[in-house]
Amino acid sequence: MSKTFRPYQPDQGFLMPVSMRDWLPDDHLVFFLSEVVDQLDLSVIMRRYTREERGYPPYHPVMMVKVLLYAYCVGIPSSRKIAKRLEEDVAFRILAANNTPDFRTISDFRQDHLRALAGLFVQVLRVCQEAGLVKLGHVSLDGTKVKANASKHKAMSYGRMKKDEDRLEREVKELLKRAQEVDEEEDREYGSDKRGDELPRELAFRESRLKKIREAMEALEEEARQEAEESGSRKQKGPVVPDDKAQRNFTDPESHIMPSSGGRHFIQAYNAQAAVDSANQVIVAAAVTNEPSDNRQAEPMMQVVQANTGQMPRQMSADAGYFSRAAVENLTKLGIDVYMPPGQMRHGYFEPPAPRGRIPRGLSTADRMRRKLRTKKGRRCYALRKELPEPVFGQIKQGRGFRQFSLRGLDKVTGEWQLICTGHNLLKLYRARQRGSAGVQEPALGTRSPGNRGTDNRAYGGPFWAA
Repeated sequence: MSKTFRPYQPDQGFLMPVSMRDWLPDDHLVFFLSEVVDQLDLSVIMRRYTREERGYPPYHPVMMVKVLLYAYCVGIPSSRKIAKRLEEDVAFRILAANNTPDFRTISDFRQDHLRALAGLFVQVLRVCQEAGLVKLGHVSLDGTKVKANASKHKAMSYGRMKKDEDRLEREVKELLKRAQEVDEEEDREYGSDKRGDELPRELAFRESRLKKIREAMEALEEEARQEAEESGSRKQKGPVVPDDKAQRNFTDPESHIMPSSGGRHFIQAYNAQAAVDSANQVIVAAAVTNEPSDNRQAEPMMQVVQANTGQMPRQMSADAGYFSRAAVENLTKLGIDVYMPPGQMRHGYFEPPAPRGRIPRGLSTADRMRRKLRTKKGRRCYALRKELPEPVFGQIKQGRGFRQFSLRGLDKVTGEWQLICTGHNLLKLYRARQRGSAGVQEPALGTRSPGNRGTDNRAYGGPFWAA
């Protein structure tokens, strides 16, 4: 007796469902994301098209925003990969209503509207707040090194630049001298009517290389001057000279060589910052710096939290890299209960409990913090640092595979990081809805975007915040 199998007829024709919505379950992420975007204010993006009458009609901006946000939610930031998914992936096809913009169109849209797209981070965060996912009882701050869209082998130290500048200058002079001799010889042989303005390839390469090196040296010298002025150590006599080890990358000059997050090797990178709320791991502030150290980030990041959410957190924690006396004192004055060690907390080492009784007078800010972190409350609050940003970075870098920026330059990678963090928060909101934990009042999201004609919420059971 032969074995019976399920039907398999690859050439059998069949009718597709009338509605693309039937291709995926009702609770799929694409439907949720589409509904959220339909409630956001996209007027800044839409305004760019109100007077544009040239050429073929563009793809609908609302569709493009949805596709980009969904791509970042599922870990596909590459415009080429997004374009491919729009042809092959059911979820992308539904979200785009079978539109298939090419990778250049996707890339240009992201570049043209990057500032407005980054601004959606705050709008989505406010939705999370009104859905009850953000409490601001405790916020933990951390940074992670993300590779720049540039190779560290395209960087050069200031000391090497000085040597190469001298060498290239000598070579350019020699080539110019040789070119002049050839011109004079050809003038004698062929006459003086030869055009003779074509740069020899060898000379053109050296001149352009010399120009890049000099521009990089000037930039490093300006950075050194600014650092000296900020530290108050600038001398009255003589110029401020960069350290010979100071480096600048020719592909993305604003990125820097930094130790990787594990500290085992160095990468050409940016330092991506995130402040994470303890209630549901929602990112409440996102920023990028090209400084390898976190030392100057604590106070500015808490100010961003306040700007984004309208209030300061009651508590905050950060590792020793963020500690400075000024940061602790200023944040404390703002009413934040700070947990930030002045030195590295050794793994596995148990600090003895803090002494009982009143805190002695005259203790330094660092000593007071050490004492505070030895209390039961101090241990408990500081431990949240490992439960908040570190898992978030793991979800972004390991779960969604984002380990390198697609764009170049500090402003652009900051916008891209905020897009990534927007995707993270959308996923938190989506999963909260699935758990049925976001049953609160409808968020007041402000004016809808002109022309933003999205999905009717009633088609699948009401708005997303109705759990």
